[in-house]
Amino acid sequence: MDAGELDLLNRYWNAANYLTVAQIYLQDNALLRVPLAAGHIKPRLLGHWGTSPGLSMIYVNLNRLIRMTGAQVLFMTGPGHGGPAVVANLYLEGTYSEIYPEVGRDLPGLQRLVRQFSTPGGIPSHVGPATPGSIHEGGELGYSLAHATGAAMDNPDLIVACVVGDGEAETGPLEGAWKAPSFLNPDRDGAVLPILHLNGHKISGPTILGRRSDSQVMALLRAHGWEPVMVTGDDPALVHTSLARALADSHTRIIQIQERARSHGNTGPAPWPAIVMRTPKGWSGPAFVDGVPIEGTFRAHQVPLGSVRENPAHLAQLESWLRSYKPETLFDEDGRLVPELAALAPPGALAHGRQSLGQRRFVGPAAAAAAGRLCPQGGCSGFHQTRNHQAVG
Repeated sequence: MDAGELDLLNRYWNAANYLTVAQIYLQDNALLRVPLAAGHIKPRLLGHWGTSPGLSMIYVNLNRLIRMTGAQVLFMTGPGHGGPAVVANLYLEGTYSEIYPEVGRDLPGLQRLVRQFSTPGGIPSHVGPATPGSIHEGGELGYSLAHATGAAMDNPDLIVACVVGDGEAETGPLEGAWKAPSFLNPDRDGAVLPILHLNGHKISGPTILGRRSDSQVMALLRAHGWEPVMVTGDDPALVHTSLARALADSHTRIIQIQERARSHGNTGPAPWPAIVMRTPKGWSGPAFVDGVPIEGTFRAHQVPLGSVRENPAHLAQLESWLRSYKPETLFDEDGRLVPELAALAPPGALAHGRQSLGQRRFVGPAAAAAAGRLCPQGGCSGFHQTRNHQAVG
């Protein structure tokens, strides 16, 4: 990766982080075209910041892998409470606006995007069924790796990149799901690529694996049949570089395992690759609030600045945080993502928001009506998968 590509990846990550923070806090002034005021802040703040920068780091680098290899990758996030990061990335790649044209890729659409998040009549703070490409909600932690394994079975061309949070890794269902290599058949199944995201903390304290040494965590995964690689750091440039290399090497290893099995037959469980990524909780957010440490602690889990409307110092700190991502370099005068960043999204059907299992897609009520796919039974929201009726409202 040369310096120019690294700079673009980091700016794209900044755009995702900016939209994540904006969704949590703002109901107006989405691109800070005027100084931030208390009236621009939502009256009730709800959302999860802590896991979001790590999710966006993975999302952005998976985009790069897809563009380089043409791989069919399904992004599954165990910490589904990182919903603002997932929605931000879906919006940046364009799939969100395709499904919801009222949330267009311009200033009015971006304004609607941030205003609707975690707002009555808007969208939930978690990944949900109406999130494009979603097959895993993630609100009840523990089931992501099992769902990823099921998605890969009998789907030989699919790679499921499954982010496992370190709080989630303490649950019984996830502990059992580490045994997936014993059940995946590289001859006929796709692959699961677990990405254990260790940011060290859950909602109210440290995590078990977050406190374990790298060697201990690696030994645990090896014992379950994985071949893990470690990515760690708090410098975005170094993490981008290390994660991109880890993803490329993992993809190469997956192809090797599958080609050998499909040429010579399955010879038993394969040592599938896995990635362990250590980055700070609430990365790139406020380091301290009122003298109390935030970044890298459990206090970054949800809303780091909780009294922004009432506290002028907190409002100023929020504006400084948002402006640190330099939104004026990410979006043009019309509120559109600048062309050099828009070009980083995977093309066509390879984008994450179009990768729901079996190429099923969610469509909104207007598009469904135009295509004659509104619920014939009535009484639901109008959202359906296009291949089979499955109301989610």
